Amino acid sequence: MASFSSFDTRNYRTVAPREGYDRWAATYEETVEDAMDVALLERLEVDWGAVGCAADLGCGTGRTGAWLRARGVGEIDGVDLSPGMLDAARARGVYASLREGDVADTGLDADAYDLVVACLVDEHLADLRPLYAEAARLARPGGRFVLVGFHPHFIIASGMPTHFDDTSTGESLAIETHVHLLSDHVAAGLGAGLTLAALHERAVDDEWVALKPKWERFRHHPISFACVWSRPARPWSDHRRPAVDG
Repeated sequence: MASFSSFDTRNYRTVAPREGYDRWAATYEETVEDAMDVALLERLEVDWGAVGCAADLGCGTGRTGAWLRARGVGEIDGVDLSPGMLDAARARGVYASLREGDVADTGLDADAYDLVVACLVDEHLADLRPLYAEAARLARPGGRFVLVGFHPHFIIASGMPTHFDDTSTGESLAIETHVHLLSDHVAAGLGAGLTLAALHERAVDDEWVALKPKWERFRHHPISFACVWSRPARPWSDHRRPAVDG
């Protein structure tokens, strides 16, 4: 797949994710719409209340963690690379633990979580495979990995990276953005030994146009997506073909 620079129509100065989210932390809640990610979480057929322990990778300000707790999820451990975002998440008081770290190398315990979730993270990763491998490592056998992302079609069609206005300088800044096709997600998930249980896509609709009137030209274009993966209760190597009598 071509790099995002091939599609970029904004040409904002680009910063690395850690710097970008640190600088965005103070106004992040004011600019990210629930229609992007929370609306998709609400569509998923997941028994949130049955989740005893969850890992929130790229937890940001804790929006996802607060949503999960409100739906009965038990303990939640959060990981993020931005100290500023972690400070905001800590203030919510919904996490059992928070740590600064890489979503692909969290340092959390293996086989420990009923649910692993990552929202609006994947477009900042040059390679999806380490994220999926880490999610598979963290999930218990039979556990779920839920990923919500910025749809690659919309990134390409709009030429718009993840971006924000830096309140200290007034400059519009882009955060390093990568384009991963849905087939890339499928390959990374299957390669990590996960099973795809569901895939949902959200298109620009009346709600979105009310929020962003200039996006009328993108009506019906997919803007975000959610994958639900499961970790098999037994690895494939444990499944044996039945004996056949000769």
